[in-house]
Amino acid sequence: MTSARVPRVLVIDHEQPLVRLVAEQLCREGFHVTVCFDGPAALRAAREAVPDAVVVDLGVPGLDGVELCRQLRTFSDCYVVMLTSRAREADELIGRSAGANDYLTKPFDPAKLVSRVRAMLDQSIPLESGLDGSRSIKAERSAEPLRFGPLRVDLDRRAVYLEERLVELTPIEFDVLAVLAARPELAFTRRQLIDAVWGQTWEGDERLVDVHVGHLRRKLGDGRREQRFVRTVRGVGYQIGPAS
Repeated sequence: MTSARVPRVLVIDHEQPLVRLVAEQLCREGFHVTVCFDGPAALRAAREAVPDAVVVDLGVPGLDGVELCRQLRTFSDCYVVMLTSRAREADELIGRSAGANDYLTKPFDPAKLVSRVRAMLDQSIPLESGLDGSRSIKAERSAEPLRFGPLRVDLDRRAVYLEERLVELTPIEFDVLAVLAARPELAFTRRQLIDAVWGQTWEGDERLVDVHVGHLRRKLGDGRREQRFVRTVRGVGYQIGPAS
C-alpha cells in the first residue's frame, strides 16, 4: 500500500523571520516546504521542486512577485498566493492579473494562510452543494454539454472548448465558469461564487473572484470591454453570456 504524496509548498519572501514562521506552520501541518529569499533562486527552486503551491511576496528582490508569477506560469499551474504590504498593491495585483490565484495583505495570520493553502489543495470538485438551497452543479449535469455561442462547457468531462479548441483552465477557473454556465439565467454575486467554489467557510477578500474572472476572460479571448462569455453585471457580480 503506497502512502499519499506529501504536498510541496515553495515560500518566497525577503523577510526571513516571516518565511521561517510560515514554513514552520506549513511543516507542522504536514507539507514539504522549500524556502527562498529572492526571485531568481525561487524560479530555479520551482523548476526543481515542482511545488503544488507557491507563496510569494509582491516585492521579492531580484525579480518582483508579478514577474516571477508570469514566468512561473510558463511551466507550472500550481496554486499561487501573493503577499502584499498594502491594500493598494492588492488592487494593482488584481488589475495586472499576473497569474496569482489568491492574495493576502500583510500583516496576516500564518495559520490563516496555511488553512487557505490546504483548502485549495484538498478541494474536491465537482461541487456537491448548491447556492442557498438551489440545485447543485452536480445535479445540473447532463450528457449534453452547455453551449454559449462558440463556447462549449462539458461539466461531465470538466472540459471547455472554444470554437472546438480545448481551453486549458485551472480547476478553480473551471469551477467559476461551471457555476455560471449551470445557471445562465442568474447573475451571481462574488459571495455566491465564493460559497459555491471555495465553500461557505472561506473567509477573505471577495475580490479574489475578480482575479480568477480576469484569468478566465483572458483564456477565453475576452477583455474588460469585450465580454462575450463572462459578463459583468453592474451592482451585482457576474453572469455568463446569452446562450445561442
